[in-house]
Amino acid sequence: MAGAFQRFEQRLEGVVTGAFARAFRSEVQPVEIAAALQREIDNSAQILSRDRRLVPNDFNVELSPSDHERLVSAGPILIDELSTLVRDHVREQRYTLAGGLSIALVEAPELATGRYRVRSRTNASVRPTQAVRLNEEAAREAEAFLEIGDLRHPLTAPGLVIGRGSESDLRIDDPGISRRHCEITLHDTGESVRVDVTDLDSTNGVVLNGRRVSTAPVPDGSEIRLGNTTIMVRLTEKGA
Repeated sequence: MAGAFQRFEQRLEGVVTGAFARAFRSEVQPVEIAAALQREIDNSAQILSRDRRLVPNDFNVELSPSDHERLVSAGPILIDELSTLVRDHVREQRYTLAGGLSIALVEAPELATGRYRVRSRTNASVRPTQAVRLNEEAAREAEAFLEIGDLRHPLTAPGLVIGRGSESDLRIDDPGISRRHCEITLHDTGESVRVDVTDLDSTNGVVLNGRRVSTAPVPDGSEIRLGNTTIMVRLTEKGA
């Protein structure tokens, strides 16, 4: 811990000029943010197995308007150094990041000068394979969608397999998800549409609306939890 902070401060000493020097006059010091990020990581670590602990990969550092203005004036330098420190800490503690690392300084008008807070979340990347990429016209005809974060993935019959491996139709880079985790199927009888989810013998299981299931129907608006990823299932007017 002490070694990581020392390296962090030494790297910053070489670039404290101009706008970055003004940032150091902020009530909130970069080393305080670095320590807060490490605490957030340690406090949020989740056990995946005996040898693996998952930690968040997406961090917002909320600052008062005056602190935000001064620290942001440093440009990308501070974010780069904070990212290096976080990666060093993750490696030294043998943690597993949930996905690609992101750190942002965010203005929070309700905070007084010198006050700050860190908010984190796991944000795994999602990549559909070519087999399930739909053109715009096909997407409009979809009878159901899977919502993952800010993305919507059309669901068409017969369905798709979700997992972490390259053989899955929808890949989610979440360490808590198995290579072939579950299958979501869509049944269209011509008169009605039904969506089902089936666990493909995954390590961490499938949680549907707060209950672990092996196979079950999925009503419109349901929440499916795989590892640390939440998937919302939406039926369109055509499918409802």
